[in-house]
Amino acid sequence: MIKANNPQLKSWIEVPKNSDFPIQNIPFGVIKTISGTTIASRIGDTVISISALYKFGYLNDLGLTEQTINSSVLNDFIALGKKVTNAVREKISELFVDTNSTLKNNDAHKAEILFSITEIKNALPVRIENYTDFYSSKEHATNVGTMFRDPKNALLPNWLHIPIGYHGRASSIVISGTSIHRPKGQTKAPDAELPSFGPSKQLDFELELAFVVGKETQLGDSIPIDKAEEFIFGLVLFNDWSARDIQAWEYVPLGPFLAKNFASTISPWIVTLEALEPFRVAGPTQEPKVLPYLDYKGAKNYDINLDVIIKPKGAEETVVSKSNFKYMYWNMAQQLTHHTVNGCNMKVGDMYASGTISGPTEDSYGSMLEITWRGTKPLKMKNGTERKFIDDGDTVIIKGYCEKDGVRIGFGESASEVLPTK
Repeated sequence: MIKANNPQLKSWIEVPKNSDFPIQNIPFGVIKTISGTTIASRIGDTVISISALYKFGYLNDLGLTEQTINSSVLNDFIALGKKVTNAVREKISELFVDTNSTLKNNDAHKAEILFSITEIKNALPVRIENYTDFYSSKEHATNVGTMFRDPKNALLPNWLHIPIGYHGRASSIVISGTSIHRPKGQTKAPDAELPSFGPSKQLDFELELAFVVGKETQLGDSIPIDKAEEFIFGLVLFNDWSARDIQAWEYVPLGPFLAKNFASTISPWIVTLEALEPFRVAGPTQEPKVLPYLDYKGAKNYDINLDVIIKPKGAEETVVSKSNFKYMYWNMAQQLTHHTVNGCNMKVGDMYASGTISGPTEDSYGSMLEITWRGTKPLKMKNGTERKFIDDGDTVIIKGYCEKDGVRIGFGESASEVLPTK
């Protein structure tokens, strides 16, 4: 067992009931305070400045440098490698366990190290140079194929053989709490002779998780399947906003473009792969058998509960989906291995999203496209209104957490309000 994952650990920091951030989590992020920007961690509703811990000597002899600690993004810290980042996670766990009073009794140090969550603003945790979105839920791909093609041949011939993906737009990935504007573009109604231009009428969310690359590769190198997890630092919640009407007109022959590159919303805290270790589960059986370079051993999926909530402006919220990351057909190790098998190089901070996560039942579908079945089954909201897709003024909130042996490890939330078209 990883020492910091011990379910018996308790912190001297108060942790509210059902918090996503017990002492067993120790995620990493970037915060803005009145004194500047710093990399940080979190226990309960208390945020921990890692640069202040370093300043006061609590992180000595762990392989850290001032440059990596005093950066405004986590890239240099992550690039130190898992030996260092895991040691920092373990040290934070030791400092804040209820049996250790070293920092607990030092009020002067605590004044610079600890912040209430209400005193800080989260920033993008990493500099994201590259972003790829996969298409790895069999249930989602089957639903979409059934809607738009022949239901008897919903999956295209390649889908069961390779993790399908496309290169998305890194510059429009935003932190939770950032509002987005409804996109505009070309659409073409089925009965129209020519396309028209205007705001999207079919704005949708996509329920996803994304992993952050923690180790670089050189151009021409490939990551073998049994080494792939060494290159994954951790995960965030990911809403890959989609304009379905724009997408339907533009995606042939090269796939999504303006329908997806206008915004994606992530949760601010990166939960490490090590914190998720207790929640590994076996994935679905892959038939036909994958090619040898994608053949893996052990449990590579994770039991992460996922909720999607729509909150209309000034009204009660409605839970519209309850899904789970364990349903994914193609796992993260396979995605990363396939991404590099041709020699594509990875950079620290690169972000790779799972693709829409849909389960086997209607209440576990990961997009409005599926939940309302392309708008033919409007969704009843708690305030009495209906939704086929997302309205202006709606806030879409994604939450995720694992739970086992009395320990809940969560991600916080990815939330964005939809504003009218600019």
